[in-house]
Amino acid sequence: MFLPSLARARRRVLSRLVAMCARTSARGVAASLTTLGLTAGQHAEIARNAGLAEAPAAPAAEVYSGVLYEALDARGLAPVARSWLDERAVVFSGLWGALRLPDRIPAYRCSAGVVLPGVGGLTPYWKKALRGPLDAAAAGGPVLDLRSGAYASMWTPGAAVAGRTAALRVLHETVVDGVPRRAVVSHFNKATKGRLVRALAEAALAPASVDELIEALRDLKHTVEERPAPAGRPRQLDLVVSSL
Repeated sequence: MFLPSLARARRRVLSRLVAMCARTSARGVAASLTTLGLTAGQHAEIARNAGLAEAPAAPAAEVYSGVLYEALDARGLAPVARSWLDERAVVFSGLWGALRLPDRIPAYRCSAGVVLPGVGGLTPYWKKALRGPLDAAAAGGPVLDLRSGAYASMWTPGAAVAGRTAALRVLHETVVDGVPRRAVVSHFNKATKGRLVRALAEAALAPASVDELIEALRDLKHTVEERPAPAGRPRQLDLVVSSL
C-alpha cells in the first residue's frame, strides 16, 4: 500500500476495529453501532468489520462509493488519465490513514471521526502518524487539498509543504433580486470535486507550482478565486460554480 511505513499504525487500528466488532452480545453490538455512528438497521456492517482480516480485497477505486466517486468515474477514464489518477490521487481513511486508488482493501465502515477503544480518536491518531510520511511524499510538487471535515484535520502540511499546498472549497453562486450570493455547498460539493479531479486526470496536467495549478484550473474553464491566507499556511482557493 501507499506509505508502507504506516503498516504498524494500520495494523493497530485494524486489530482494534475487528476486536470491537467481534463482540456478539446485544450490548457489544449496540456499542459498536454507536461508536461507528451506524443505525440499528446497519447491523450487517458490524459483522463485516469483524471479518476484515480475512475479507476479500479490491482496488480502493472499486471499494469506495458515493457522490464523489460517481462523478469521478475512475473506471470510465482512458488509460493515460487513469494512470495519472492512480499515481497522484491520495484518499484519506479512518482505517488506513492515507492510500492511493489502486491499493487493494476490503470494504469496511470506520470514519475518521470515530473514537476507537484502545486507540482513541482516529483523527488525532492519524494526524500524528501521517505528518512525516505525507510531508515527504508531497515534497515533489504542488498539493491540491480537497478534504473537508475530520479528514482535513488528519494531516496539516508542515512548513516546507504548506507553501506548495492549495486548499479548495466549492461555492455555489446564485443571483437573488439581481444580487450575486454565494454559499458553501455540501452534498454537491463532493460531486463538483469528483468532476474537478476527473478533468485534471483527463488533461494529465503536471503543474510545477500552485500558481501553475490555478492557471491550469482556469484553462479548464473553472472559476477559481484566491482568498488571503496566514503566512506559513496553505493557500486558500474558492471554486465558484453557478450550476450543480
